[in-house]
Amino acid sequence: MARAASLPSLALSRGGLDRHSELRTEPGLLDVLLDDPATRVLELAGGRAEVVEDPQGELGLRFRAPTAADRGGFAAYLGHDAPAGGTAYVLIVSEGTPAVADDPRWKGLRSVGAQLPDLDAGVLTTATGLANWHARHGFCSVCGSPTEPAHSGWIRVCPRDESEHYPRTDPAVIMSVVDDHDRLLLARGVGFAPQGMSVLAGFVEPGESLAGAVAREVHEEVGVTVDDVTYLGDQPWPFPSSLMVGFTARATSTELTLQESEIEEARWFERDELRRAVEDGSLRISQRISIARRLIEHWYGEEIDVPDRPLRG
Repeated sequence: MARAASLPSLALSRGGLDRHSELRTEPGLLDVLLDDPATRVLELAGGRAEVVEDPQGELGLRFRAPTAADRGGFAAYLGHDAPAGGTAYVLIVSEGTPAVADDPRWKGLRSVGAQLPDLDAGVLTTATGLANWHARHGFCSVCGSPTEPAHSGWIRVCPRDESEHYPRTDPAVIMSVVDDHDRLLLARGVGFAPQGMSVLAGFVEPGESLAGAVAREVHEEVGVTVDDVTYLGDQPWPFPSSLMVGFTARATSTELTLQESEIEEARWFERDELRRAVEDGSLRISQRISIARRLIEHWYGEEIDVPDRPLRG
C-alpha cells in the first residue's frame, strides 16, 4: 500500500481543541467546569446544535455558559482550546428534540459541518460521535446490566461486574477506482436518489488490512479487481461511529458485475462526461462534508462547483 499527498479540505478532520485526556479521570471535573461561567457549553438535542450567523454570513456554533439545568442530563468534557489551559468546552445532551426539529437555527453535523470554522467543526464532530455512542451503548456487553457514564463522559462502567466500555470507532475504506484510460468508477447504492452516485466504500472486516478491504469491497460490489492501493486521507464520520479511510486504486479489469443487494448501477466516467452530467443535473455527487467528494475532486483535478444535495431521497 502506497501513500500519496493527503486530500485537502477534509471537513471533519479539522479541530482546535486539546483533548487533555489526562483530566478526564479527575474526580468532580464536570462539576468544577459546570460551576465556572467561563466554560463554553455545546448543547445537542436530537443530534442538532444551535448555529448562528455573523454579519458577514459566516456560520458558527452557539456556545453558552453553564446553567443549573445542565447537571440533570448527560455531560461530557470535550477539551480546552489551548494545550496549557484556556477555555474549557463541555457537551450537554438535552431532551429538546421536538422543540428543535422544526427550528431552522438548529442544525446537524451533516448539514453544516463543511461550513463551520475549524474549532467549531472539531467540537461538533467529537460531540456528535460521543453522543451517538452513549445513546447506543447503555447496556453492558458482558452481563446486560445498564451502564453509567464515567471519566467525564469518555467511558461507560457497569456497576454490576465493574467492566469498562470505551467508545468504539469502526474503520471503513472508501476509494476512487481509476482504470488505465483514467476513467473514474462511480456507483449508485441501493436507496440512493435516481441521479445519485458515489465512489465505493465498505467496512474493514476482522483480520483484514486496509488495502485488503479496498480490494475485497471493490470486487464484491462491482466485480472489478484492483492494485496500487494508495492512501490519500481520512476523517471521522460519526454517523454513528466510523472512521473513513480514503484511497485511490488502479483497476486491472473493467467489466462490471454488480452485487444487486448493494449496487443498483455503476459506470465509468471520463472527466468531460462527469462535468456535463453534474452541470445538467443528471448526476448528483457526494456532498462537500464527505471524503467521497474530495476523492472525486482529487481525480477530477479541481473542486467541482455544484450545490450540495443529499445522495439519498
